[in-house]
Amino acid sequence: MSELIPQFGGTLWTLAAFVIVLAIIVTVHEYGHYIVGRWSGIRAEVFSVGFGPRLLARRDRRGTVWQIAAIPLGGYVRFLGDANAASAGPGLKVDPALRRQTLTGAPLWARFSTLLAGPVFNFILSILIFAGFAIVQGLPTQDVRLGEIASAPLQVVNELHSGDRVLAIGGLPVENWQDISRAAEELPIAQQHDWRVERDGSEITVTGPDPMPARITGVAPRSAAADAGLKAGDVIVSIDGQPISRFSQMPEIVSAAQGQPLLLEVWRQDGGTASYSLVPKEQDIPSADGGFERRWLIGITGGASYFEPATRHAGPFEALWLGIVQTWDIIASSLSGLWAMISGQIGSCNLGGAISIAESTGHAASAGADSFLWWIAVLSAAIGFLNLLPIPVLDGGHLMFYAFEAVTGRPPSDRALNLLTAIGMAAVLGLMIFGLTNDLFCP
Repeated sequence: MSELIPQFGGTLWTLAAFVIVLAIIVTVHEYGHYIVGRWSGIRAEVFSVGFGPRLLARRDRRGTVWQIAAIPLGGYVRFLGDANAASAGPGLKVDPALRRQTLTGAPLWARFSTLLAGPVFNFILSILIFAGFAIVQGLPTQDVRLGEIASAPLQVVNELHSGDRVLAIGGLPVENWQDISRAAEELPIAQQHDWRVERDGSEITVTGPDPMPARITGVAPRSAAADAGLKAGDVIVSIDGQPISRFSQMPEIVSAAQGQPLLLEVWRQDGGTASYSLVPKEQDIPSADGGFERRWLIGITGGASYFEPATRHAGPFEALWLGIVQTWDIIASSLSGLWAMISGQIGSCNLGGAISIAESTGHAASAGADSFLWWIAVLSAAIGFLNLLPIPVLDGGHLMFYAFEAVTGRPPSDRALNLLTAIGMAAVLGLMIFGLTNDLFCP
């Protein structure tokens, strides 16, 4: 019985983290609909976080009921005249004097901006979180100057100090951070190299580690590494008895195993070592030419050396631009992945459902506040993108109807709206079931 307690506690932790993330993202999304609708003259009757029976509710001076409902798997804003929580299909009949305050009776520009605001607010949330990271954590300095120095295995000689400015590694000049990666490609694989640094105004040569050691910086949820318990900061010392000094040695070894178990010896941050048996998983990943390729993976990222870059202050405009770029990258990768699945470039198992999202959320929460906030930003951008898909009952479906009205001068007929809404609902439910099936049965 006692062996089940950690698993039960982990499940509760995952569910709690998932509910918190979903509540934040849904609230921001629905608030976008609410506030832009209000500014546009459309009256909201209910703002709900969750579905089903009310748990808490309060009516504000404008007549809107703000509530928390029992099923924390979404939310909605029900505007005056809406027939349902999704604002789908023909609206209810209302007093003609109040028709302008309904979603169906408002001008096209008001309806369009109100529906578009939900995904846009998701994107804004992502941009602000990414920008906040840039402001709080700073950005790497222009010159290659070292920040905090991390601990390393005993066999790795590391005489680098915080504040050192790197001038060369193994005789190869270093002028920017990209030169670190280039040096790792050109230098022979070894535990350590000569580092030429500027320290306290003098140039000296010290012994330092390989510029891209086998040090883990991230572990993918639902991966072989996550299942085994590997963590960021762990250093892979050997695989099946073969010594590892550089991260780039591992892909070839993992690929050659063709899904057979691998025995990893790992050095941990507390100074101890441990052995792990991992079974690589075959996955579709983006390739350099813009397509996708299938590769055997154990689910780790790494290659960073035993130091953090020294940082500089990031201004608000620079941080916002970085947030926009990061958010756009998530949208572009989501679009690319969706098209790759539709066109058959990658397998359908790449579409995860609620279980995989919940597990990823729990993993992010366990990794710390920074990881948790970063995951909120990633998920918010992805959900904003998904809501823009032209599927009836989603925001993109409504926008598609409004675009039709803008071109033809009239909205779709009630019969067409009812039929397309039913098809859209079936499609959304089908995708949810399909994703859940993948979570349960895909390797």
